[in-house]
Amino acid sequence: LAQNFPNPFNPSTVIRFALPKGGEVDLSVYDASGRLVAHLVHGRMRGGAHALTWTPAGAASGIYFYLLRAQGVTIARKAVLLR
Repeated sequence: LAQNFPNPFNPSTVIRFALPKGGEVDLSVYDASGRLVAHLVHGRMRGGAHALTWTPAGAASGIYFYLLRAQGVTIARKAVLLR
């Protein structure tokens, strides 16, 4: 799971990640209070490199955390939205 770019961002950012093999993937975004903001991916994906654009409609400025859960591993990164 790579750091999103750009960061800080407005209005959107790109999140990149790579999977060594295909399988179930969950990529979710949470606010600083731990509330779920968005499910970007929830399902099966092929192995290889992936890039998703997140455009948080109506979200407030602040710090958000995106978590990738795949193949028994959870990785988190921080994104900053500036309105």
